[in-house]
Amino acid sequence: MNRSILIVICDFLLVSLLAFSTVDINKVSDQTVQRPVKLDIVTNQVDSGRDLAAVMRLALNEERRNRELLLSELTKTREEVGQREKQVQTVQQALQAREQEAARLQQQQTTLQQQFAQAQTNIQALGQQLQSTSTEAVMSKEKLAALEAERKKQAEQAAALQQQLAQLSKSNEVAIAERQRLAGQLQVAETEKRYASEQAARMQEEVKVERAEKAKLAEGVKALASKSGELTKEIRENRPLAANTIFNDFVTNRVQARFNAFRSGLIDTTRRRDTQTILATDGTNTFALCHVQDTPLTLFNPGIDWEQLSGFLTHNAASLPIESISFYLRDPRIVLIPVGAAGARQLGSKVYQISSDPFKFQDAVLVGAREGYYGECKFEIDLSTPDYVKLDNNFLKGLFGKFNPSRGDLVFSKTGELLGIMANATYCMMIRNFDSAAMLRFGSDVHSQRTGEVLSQLYTMVTELPSKLQ
Repeated sequence: MNRSILIVICDFLLVSLLAFSTVDINKVSDQTVQRPVKLDIVTNQVDSGRDLAAVMRLALNEERRNRELLLSELTKTREEVGQREKQVQTVQQALQAREQEAARLQQQQTTLQQQFAQAQTNIQALGQQLQSTSTEAVMSKEKLAALEAERKKQAEQAAALQQQLAQLSKSNEVAIAERQRLAGQLQVAETEKRYASEQAARMQEEVKVERAEKAKLAEGVKALASKSGELTKEIRENRPLAANTIFNDFVTNRVQARFNAFRSGLIDTTRRRDTQTILATDGTNTFALCHVQDTPLTLFNPGIDWEQLSGFLTHNAASLPIESISFYLRDPRIVLIPVGAAGARQLGSKVYQISSDPFKFQDAVLVGAREGYYGECKFEIDLSTPDYVKLDNNFLKGLFGKFNPSRGDLVFSKTGELLGIMANATYCMMIRNFDSAAMLRFGSDVHSQRTGEVLSQLYTMVTELPSKLQ
């Protein structure tokens, strides 16, 4: 509905209401006047309602016409919009086609540019070839002239060579004759060479034979030298040494051993012993050996509990502290003092080998380690004591000092090896190895080792030996 029509309708309604509702204001304000009630119905109300309806119909019809007009315009506008959209799509399709065509044209332009550049390159190459061809043509003329001159020159040289060939033919005949003569000489030389080769081969065979004979002779000499060395060694090992030599060797290599022992108490609290001994080895271990009576220790029951044990070995100006001692397993009265290879080198004393065959010689040399005497004596085998040999008192030959064999004396075989140590005045304990029954470490506190108990056990082992060995 149009706005103007609505305004007209609203004005009309307002006027109608004012006309129908007009009253006397004075009468209304007078409270004393009685207001009569008028029951007459106003007939003009029906006419005004009809007018209003007519106006409304008119307005409604106008609104309908306007609506239909708007609908028709809307439909027309929609159709136009559809046509415009179709036109836009058509234009877009045409635009895409144009873009594709432009791309194709651009590609063709690029291809044509490349072809044009290639054509330009070809033109330049053809120009260069044309120029080169022209140059070659000019040069060909010059070459032709040069070749003609060369041909004439070659013809002249050919004539000269023909003459030389004739001369060479004559020389060739002379050369053939000379070659035949040289071939004969070569045959003679080859015969002489073959003969010389055969002679050289024979001489080589003779040299080989002589070398083989010399090798056999060398092997024989080596075997003889080896046998000679073995014989020398065997002779040296089996050759008995003089007692003076053995004793002199002992004096030169003897080692001074000093032992100190201490325990708290009032009586016999400190002991000190000195003795002389040697170093001996079984090929692996090295020990100094002595009798237990040459130490402060005593095998007895009850044994003494020592609190401190110390000592050292000396040879010339060298000194080596004693770290421990062991007691020989077969006879605990024999004391073993470990030295080792390094200690032996430090002392600088000779290391004696223990005898590998103690029964090789019946005679032996006995050396008193403490008293300094020595002499020759004989030992007998006692089947009841296989580890000992018995001193034959009927054959004693003292050579120096008051010869009185006693325990602790060293016994050497006639070859200068250590045979053993005298366990008592009659029996010699043969040293075959260095197995030990017990060990005591030296130091400022040996109380924990219970030396008394160890010495007592060792004393028991000695008492179990045959009485002739005690």
